[in-house]
Amino acid sequence: MIKTKKDGLIMKIGVLGAGHMGSAMIRGLANKYDVNDIFVNGHRVSPRLLALQKEIGFQMMENNDFSAMDMLIVATPAPVTIDALINVTVGDDTIIVSAVQGVSAKGIKNISPKNSVICMIPNIPVAVNAGCIAVEKGGFATPEATEKANEVLGSLGTLIPVKSKDLGIAGTVGGCGPAFVDVFLSALGDAAVQNGLDRETAYKVAASMVTGSAKMALDTGLNPSDLKDQVTSPGGSTIKGVVALDANGFRNAVNQAVNKANGTYKDE
Repeated sequence: MIKTKKDGLIMKIGVLGAGHMGSAMIRGLANKYDVNDIFVNGHRVSPRLLALQKEIGFQMMENNDFSAMDMLIVATPAPVTIDALINVTVGDDTIIVSAVQGVSAKGIKNISPKNSVICMIPNIPVAVNAGCIAVEKGGFATPEATEKANEVLGSLGTLIPVKSKDLGIAGTVGGCGPAFVDVFLSALGDAAVQNGLDRETAYKVAASMVTGSAKMALDTGLNPSDLKDQVTSPGGSTIKGVVALDANGFRNAVNQAVNKANGTYKDE
C-alpha cells in the first residue's frame, strides 16, 4: 500500500503513460508517497523514462497487469488510449482515473464495466503539488472510489469539480494556461531587463508576483476585477499600465488564445 510520508496507508497506484503529464504526476506523487508503491508502465520504454525512474525510484512495470493496483492513472496520448486500455488488466476494484482529454468516462466504462471511472484534466504544476485539476462531477464512480481518488489527486494540487460538459474548457484554461503565464512571465522579465534589472532577479520578481496574486485570488475568493481595483489608485502608475494593456489588445489576445486552444479539443 502507498504510505504518505507523514501518515497512514492509502493505496497502491499504477500509472499508464509517462509523457510530460504522466511524468509530472509521477513527480508529484513521489513527493507525497512511498515510491516503492508507485508502479509505472510508460507504454513504451524510452531513455527519458529510464532516467526518470533512476532519479525518483518508482517501480517500473514490464507488463500491462495492473490487477494488484487500487488505482490506475491513465496518461497516454488520446489516440492510443482506448487500444492501450483494451490491453490492460485491472482488478474489479481498481479505480481508473483518466487524465486524457477527449476520451470520455463512458468510453472507458465500456471497456471496464466493473470499475469506477473518473475523468480529470490536470496541468503540469502537479509536478510540484501545485496543480489545477479539473475533475468531472458524477460519472461512473462509487462514493467510496470518489473519496479515495480525491484524496490522492488532492495531494497533487487544487481539485475543481466541473460538469461533464465543462471539462474541456476547464482543461484548456488549467492545462494550457501555464504556457500562457510563462509567456507573460517572459515578457515581464524582458521589460524589467529593459529597465535595468538583471535577468535572474527579473524572473524571480515576476514569478513571485504571479504566485502571490494567484494565492490571494484563491484565498480571498474575490473577483479578479475587485482585486485589480485594490491596486489601481486614481492617476497611479498601475491604472496607467492596465490602460496600456487594454490599448494593446491584451484581454483580446488572452481570449483568442483560449478560444484557439479550446478548438483543438473534440468530444468523443
